[in-house]
Amino acid sequence: QVQAVESGGGLVQAGGSLRLSCTASGLTFDDYVMGWFRQAPGKEREGVSCISRSGKMTSYTDSVKGRFTISRANAKNTLYLQMNSLKPEDTAMYYCAARRFGACGSWDEYSYRGQGTQVTVSS
Repeated sequence: QVQAVESGGGLVQAGGSLRLSCTASGLTFDDYVMGWFRQAPGKEREGVSCISRSGKMTSYTDSVKGRFTISRANAKNTLYLQMNSLKPEDTAMYYCAARRFGACGSWDEYSYRGQGTQVTVSS
């Protein structure tokens, strides 16, 4: 049974930092492209960042470029998202997801998804 469990969310002031983690089990982690998604209340879910199987290639949505960094530790089956210079508009539930085939894509293209961790940024 595949599981992906996010952690590291919380309440932080604007300008602060958080580091999210996602630990996956039940799969061969380095066979999977990994992604971070987020959904704010009343808004559609959006892709934040994704990373290739080796970790050599990454991509980010424009609103987080230069502030967020995605990384992975394949030996630990863990995905990370370092979030710096946080803004109130970053407030959302953050989800990690894994897909076996293809490259970064939409939420529906990922086979396995976590339950999310809440990030709240106060102004």
